[in-house]
Amino acid sequence: MDTKEEHFVNQSRWLYHPIFIFIFSLIALVISLFLYIYWYISISAGLKTLSLRYNLDPNQFLEAKTWVVILVLSLLVGVILAGILTIFIYNLKTLHLYRLQHTFISNFTHELKTPVTSLKLYLETFDKHEIPREDQLKYISFMLQDVGRLSGTINSILNLARIESKVYEGEFTTVDLVDLVQEFLDTNHHIFRNCEIHVENPSGEACSHPVIIPLFEMLLMNLLTNAVKYNDSGKPRVDISFKQGEGVILICIRDNGIGIEPGERKKIFKKFYRGHRDNKHVSVGGSGIGLYLAQHIARLHHGNITATSEGIGKGSIFTLYLHRRTQKKDQP
Repeated sequence: MDTKEEHFVNQSRWLYHPIFIFIFSLIALVISLFLYIYWYISISAGLKTLSLRYNLDPNQFLEAKTWVVILVLSLLVGVILAGILTIFIYNLKTLHLYRLQHTFISNFTHELKTPVTSLKLYLETFDKHEIPREDQLKYISFMLQDVGRLSGTINSILNLARIESKVYEGEFTTVDLVDLVQEFLDTNHHIFRNCEIHVENPSGEACSHPVIIPLFEMLLMNLLTNAVKYNDSGKPRVDISFKQGEGVILICIRDNGIGIEPGERKKIFKKFYRGHRDNKHVSVGGSGIGLYLAQHIARLHHGNITATSEGIGKGSIFTLYLHRRTQKKDQP
């Protein structure tokens, strides 16, 4: 295809672009309204001149209610424009969501295919070769890691569907969050064995709050995994600190990772959004639902999560706000 043909194809694509069609429709509608009003004013002026020339009553030709009709017509056109704009914005958001879902499906397929391919390779090795026991244990360890990765990806999707549809079953239990976090770290020490994690509670007071324990542990897992994943330091470090205010508990998770660009601080909590590993915007593995899921879990616990960073290479701070619900006293 030569340059002229490419230029013609690009022009044709632009003509069928939704934005161009939307703008063209708006211009056409506005011009139609303008021409109608201009035509009416011209006709009215001509009729008025004619009536004055022949000493006729202008009211026989010009009705005062006509301006009311024009005003109503203008209002209706405004409503139509607002409706078209709303539909256009909705379609843009739908298109954006479709693209995110398409990216998610590609990423999710990769997240499933990679461990499955690895497991197949190890099993074929076991089937075709006599392997010493030491190597067998090493390969089995790798296979267990792949199974864990595969299971984690599937569970994330299932949990996301249940939480979004609000059918997740679980009871709220009032616990000390400091003890819960420490117990979670002790239980999952093998996952974060290459990471240095510190828990601090300067006040020394119990941070009691009702939580659904499995969901809250899922929130912690997503935040800590995110802190380790987006980290280029030789030794990832995470500091978890607790602070209590009036009617709120703050849990700050500070890491020494790659940081967050200002334009990404809100995007990272969107569904299917995947951050970038460095300034070159090289994406890391993942389904893009970890922080989105964590934010949903926080809201189920009457809280929310915010992200701050001093810049690229200066780490990130994820703060979980848990608002305590005030209980009304019974009236005598």
